[in-house]
Amino acid sequence: MRIPVSWLAEYAALPEDLTTEALDAALVEAGLEVEEVEDLRGRVTGPLVVGRVASIEELTEFKKPIRHCWVEVGEAEPRSVICGARNFAEGDLVVVALPGAELPGGFKIGSRKTYGRLSDGMICSARELGVSDDHDGIIVLEGGTVGEDARPLVGLDDVVFELAITPDMGYCFSVRGIAREVAHRLGVAFTDPAAKAVEPAATEHPPYPVRVETDGCSRFTLREVRDVDANAESPEWMAKRLTQAGMRPLGLAVDVTNYLMLELGHPLHAFDRDALEDVMVVRRAKPGETLKTLDDVERGLDPEDMVITDGTGPLSLAGVMGGQTSEVGPTTRNVLIEAAHWNPTAIARTSRRHKLTSEASKRYERGADAGITLLAAQRAADLLVEYGGGTLVEAVADIDHREPATPIAIPVDLPSKTIGVDYDRSTVVAMLEAAGCTVDGDEVLTVTPASWRPDLTDPADLVEEVARLHGYGHIPSSIPRAIAGTGLTSSQRRRRRVARALADTGFVETYTFPFVSRERADELGLDEKDPQREAVAVLNPLDDAAPLLRTTVLASLVNAVRLNLARGAKDLAVFEEGLVFQPAEGWSDLEVVELPVSKRPEDEAIAAAIRRLPVQPRHVAAVLCGQAVPAGVDAPGRIVDWADAVEAAEVVAAASGVKLEVAQGEAAPWHPGRCAELRVDGAVVGHAGELHPEACERLGLPRRTAAMELDLTALPLPDLAPAPVISHFPATLIDVAIVVGETVPAGEVEAALREGAGELLDSLRLFDVYRDPKLGEGKKSLAFKLELRAADRTLTNEEGVAVRDAAVAVAAERFGAAIRE
Repeated sequence: MRIPVSWLAEYAALPEDLTTEALDAALVEAGLEVEEVEDLRGRVTGPLVVGRVASIEELTEFKKPIRHCWVEVGEAEPRSVICGARNFAEGDLVVVALPGAELPGGFKIGSRKTYGRLSDGMICSARELGVSDDHDGIIVLEGGTVGEDARPLVGLDDVVFELAITPDMGYCFSVRGIAREVAHRLGVAFTDPAAKAVEPAATEHPPYPVRVETDGCSRFTLREVRDVDANAESPEWMAKRLTQAGMRPLGLAVDVTNYLMLELGHPLHAFDRDALEDVMVVRRAKPGETLKTLDDVERGLDPEDMVITDGTGPLSLAGVMGGQTSEVGPTTRNVLIEAAHWNPTAIARTSRRHKLTSEASKRYERGADAGITLLAAQRAADLLVEYGGGTLVEAVADIDHREPATPIAIPVDLPSKTIGVDYDRSTVVAMLEAAGCTVDGDEVLTVTPASWRPDLTDPADLVEEVARLHGYGHIPSSIPRAIAGTGLTSSQRRRRRVARALADTGFVETYTFPFVSRERADELGLDEKDPQREAVAVLNPLDDAAPLLRTTVLASLVNAVRLNLARGAKDLAVFEEGLVFQPAEGWSDLEVVELPVSKRPEDEAIAAAIRRLPVQPRHVAAVLCGQAVPAGVDAPGRIVDWADAVEAAEVVAAASGVKLEVAQGEAAPWHPGRCAELRVDGAVVGHAGELHPEACERLGLPRRTAAMELDLTALPLPDLAPAPVISHFPATLIDVAIVVGETVPAGEVEAALREGAGELLDSLRLFDVYRDPKLGEGKKSLAFKLELRAADRTLTNEEGVAVRDAAVAVAAERFGAAIRE
């Protein structure tokens, strides 16, 4: 909310010597967040004065209408000024920037010849001065002295604070609330702006027939002003304040409601009384009803929406936005002013349901002051009569269904016990009274909150108010002693090892939202019976285009890849570790449970809700595309292939302390001939390889893109590993090439060699696959490099050969392997 200091000073007696910095500090100490401080006094530098248009000469020889004006600016002679605006006449007072002035945007004013005449200054519009976006014409002043500084007349002598209002301080969505807080913080007098009006008594007959048929409206008031110029220009002081607060003046009736909403924090709505038919009814919407709101959107209404209706149907989405059929228009002469108090929860739900946040809904959903509903309507009527020349109808409607405020019992020493500061009784009472409460009692206080503090509902709220209003600075600051923790869990340590290992290999970690579109399963090419198609839908998604929770990390990781490709990146290696979501067993048969928010749910309801929670295993996925090794002067480079994805999976397995078994596999979205099935202890834990060309095309990825995904949760957590024995003796290196059948997986051959080699095997790596008709039909040669090492000696050649032969013997027994000659 934007609030000028001059408006604030009208209700809080600010000291004359109060600096902007001191006021900023007072606002922060009150619990308000200052987002920006805008000093309007420096927006225009140099001479900016009030001028009177002495004469106007119309220049008709140019393509567009141009005026040559002589303007009196308090000097001996009037100044010659060229102007293109048409909304002023001789004798009008205008704002003139003289040579030497500098307008917002660095626009410097000087004397220059244009359109064949000398322009010795500039007659300014509101947008040129930076006070509003209005550029329909220049500013015509209602008053002022020729030659005096024009800044105070256009609001350029003020400082504007922009505040972020927290949900628990909804009463500060108004000048009234902020002035009250500042007055208390500075210890100065506060004048309640609500006291400017006198609340009338309700009459037997309302100004317009009305019924309230919903419990969501606790108070509904109406006042009527007839024969009013509803579209007259608002008084200069009101237009200036609205502009400084970030609102554009639109016409008297609308401006009055906006002005009072900002000043009192109570939204109002002005109806064109002559556009209404039959009885006005406040009720819930009926199925199938629609309303075209003031933002020109036709909205289908929900039965939970509260609406104001007449004989033609809905007129207004209560507490959120009015409708077009009854808005104040150019021909409006009779205005019906409505002020009401709505259920905050209902307004919040309506606002979110229609994705429609308005200034009114912001205030109602935080809790407006039901006690000033009629006062606000009365004040609006008084201003319309004063500045629009209307007649106030004596009839008053005030349908009041408010419940009395519930007193709160609080031990007088509870704030001291809770905060750790010794508050005596007088301090506690004074702070609660400053919060608008009435206080009775001695050892146990009976506290009744004010109507403008609906957020105070229990003793904890009152304790917070005592601490806040007394000042957080009085609370001693001490760092609590940290309790020794148990450290990371085994699962957390594994996750860190995996992420670090992939990063060390050259991958970049990314985080994506776990939400995907309904079409993503088709884009991945998943089979109709694939379990990954059974996704959980979010009832209130962040994005309607992505309402499903992912069942595979690849489903969302490809979005990050596609975004980087669109930004010009070509060679990518990214990974993500995160949760996937799988429907619980029997999920579709479980009943949806709605948990209450006003009280603790029953144990059975909590248990039923937990049963519906999806299973959430943790997966890690990686995607690679482009160059695996960039081309250089010494090498041609290498394109990413399926083996790189398998290698990434092996990196994850090594970091997890498990041995990965790799075999030929087939699963979407991988290429059927270039897909590896990844197993641990015989159980499938993931896949790796090249993505299917059709999947790449649908997903917008380059052909030959490789990817892998592993179920981390399915990997067994390793026991505490003994410290490795480091041998000081050199290794013995032996290469062996063995011939096996074409269908024998290399991973299984490697496992057999490891088993046969025994404890002396330090490492084993496949470095070549060779095929030749000379090997025999359906045969291939696999070449492995064995690194042998003993802890207590240097191995002899004979010992190395014996280990090699033992390893080959196991492979020969299992697969008929033979050493290649």
